[in-house]
Amino acid sequence: MKNAVTSLLQLLCVFTVVRCPAQTQSPVAPEQEKVAGEQVVTALEGAYGVHPGERRNHTKGTCALGTFVGTPQAAAWSRSALFSGQPLEVVARFSLAGGDPDAPDADRSPRGMALEFRLPNGSLQHMTMINTPMFFAAMPRTFLDKMLALKPDPATGKPDPAAVKVFAASHPDNSAQAAFLAADNPPVSYVNSAYFGIHTFKFINRENKTTLVRWRFVPEDGEKQLSSAELASKPADFLEKALIKRAQQGPVRWDMLLTIGQPGDPEDDPTILWPKDRKELKVGTLTITSAMNQSGAGCEKINYDPLVIADGIAATNDPVLLFRSPSYGVSAAKRLQGK
Repeated sequence: MKNAVTSLLQLLCVFTVVRCPAQTQSPVAPEQEKVAGEQVVTALEGAYGVHPGERRNHTKGTCALGTFVGTPQAAAWSRSALFSGQPLEVVARFSLAGGDPDAPDADRSPRGMALEFRLPNGSLQHMTMINTPMFFAAMPRTFLDKMLALKPDPATGKPDPAAVKVFAASHPDNSAQAAFLAADNPPVSYVNSAYFGIHTFKFINRENKTTLVRWRFVPEDGEKQLSSAELASKPADFLEKALIKRAQQGPVRWDMLLTIGQPGDPEDDPTILWPKDRKELKVGTLTITSAMNQSGAGCEKINYDPLVIADGIAATNDPVLLFRSPSYGVSAAKRLQGK
């Protein structure tokens, strides 16, 4: 079975935008030896069911198209073609975390923004972000254990509260995001949310100087949260309609803000925030010009693997970041087969 999956992924690397493991620009995290991508995908299916042809996570989503213009000043930090100052085509996808295609849009779960940048030389750059500043797992094992804890009890059709409690008590790396989601209501729309890269990356300039960075995209429409009353009264499906309508009214923009790391800042743990006094600068603007249902649209078949990285940007040894590529690959292989 393992060889069959490997062969299928190799074919997908040739015929689709699925990222080949051999092309990843970073070493394999030791933790990956303990948790396999197949395990996590199976656990996601156990938690949310199998929905043939759909993503196993962030299943419910909406496609969008637009452009990105980087600031030439950012070239001081990275030689990436992202920062040429020229407009670049972007295929975006906005989504809800989790594997339920019918999840209510007011759910207290992260929202996602995934971007595929089409660079002038034909290469790609992916950015896969969520609207919480931190992730819930410092290691792949935490992600796996959470999905196992969310598996519904056949008697109730809901996760066993005792299993969820045991998970929370035994995985303190989950606590920061859980507290954020409990304290901050979801955004009123996809366009009224900031999105965070959560992981640390390396920016490499033309002199081969490496700088540790994190990034986030901040909406020009402003950040707005649902009120408690709206949280209880919103229909199950409002995010896609709102995004499409807003894009029809005119361009929707986010500024890309770069945070510059300092020695000692954690680079391998996406659950820990950097100090607020770190230097920040604007390095580009994303403009979304249209949005549409994902069925048959440009984002539908894209595997938004965050390790699809162009020259000038590189991954750190963050074990969760490095694990995402093989797990995304397994999910992509299944859905592209219609499974």
